[in-house]
Amino acid sequence: MLPFGRRRFVSLISATSIAALAAVDAYAQTGRIYRVGVLETVSADRNRDNLDALLRGLRERGYVEGQNLRVEYRSADGRADRFLDLATELVHLPVDLIVTRGTPAAKAAKAATEMIPIVMAAIAEPLAVGVVASLAHPGGNVTGLSSFATELAGKRVELLKEARPSIVRVGFLQDMGNPASPPQWEANQAAAKALGLSAEPFDVRNTNDIADAFARIAKDRFDALSVGIDALTQANAKMIVELAAAHKLLTAYPAREFVDVGGLLSYGSSYPDLYYRAAGLIDKIFKGAKPGDLPVEQPTKLELVINLKTAKTLGLEIPPNLLARADEVIE
Repeated sequence: MLPFGRRRFVSLISATSIAALAAVDAYAQTGRIYRVGVLETVSADRNRDNLDALLRGLRERGYVEGQNLRVEYRSADGRADRFLDLATELVHLPVDLIVTRGTPAAKAAKAATEMIPIVMAAIAEPLAVGVVASLAHPGGNVTGLSSFATELAGKRVELLKEARPSIVRVGFLQDMGNPASPPQWEANQAAAKALGLSAEPFDVRNTNDIADAFARIAKDRFDALSVGIDALTQANAKMIVELAAAHKLLTAYPAREFVDVGGLLSYGSSYPDLYYRAAGLIDKIFKGAKPGDLPVEQPTKLELVINLKTAKTLGLEIPPNLLARADEVIE
């Protein structure tokens, strides 16, 4: 019997070989190279975990980059106003399918084409923004996965209160020009009210607004902050985390990418898991399914990540019950 490490290595080689053979077989049958456009909020190097998960899911289904798959990656670099131009560029290449992240990107892709299939790897607000008709029957050329951003927004306020019961004022930082932001603010507000907290939104539309918002938060002595998920906050994750640290502000984030660069805690959908599952939808579409007939899927993996090193710098002792519920603790 092979030692464990050797068996694992052989298994990895076997999985890679199977994917490669599937790609060769797919190309032999169709003679086609699939061109996938990716319309993203941040650059590929900053989005590596999600992009790798997408490519892994595609590879397992026989689509291998450099063989029968070509990826055209376009980043708005935190500027939602760039999405339409980038989507139009992908349409004119043309690509066979467009993968998007976020409500503005999905709306831009849909505005740019009614013919090319669109798979939303993650969207905060799939309904009531003109992207899909319903979750069960999206209609048109769009399907994908919801990130449950609205549903989970209020939970982060609860986590802040649990982490430090003495807080009384909490802020909410997000680009309120994003159609997905107002529902998230309402969820934050409702959670704060239920906990006896006062809450206030801080509308940020550019990098300068973020610095100004933290100055106001410090001046008005807010106890805590919840950060929303959008192109601007993602692109400026490190800046937001550093400002929170400089002001010693208890802050909760919507995705672990913020905690990875020093944020205190995050609670939200596992975005790599959503991207991996998006590959399954892409495969179905390439095999003939109509996007509008594929239901929008819900997240199945939520994660709470806590950074104990950051907690220590804040003089915060994470309650044992909260620590025990964490999916990952960074020390």
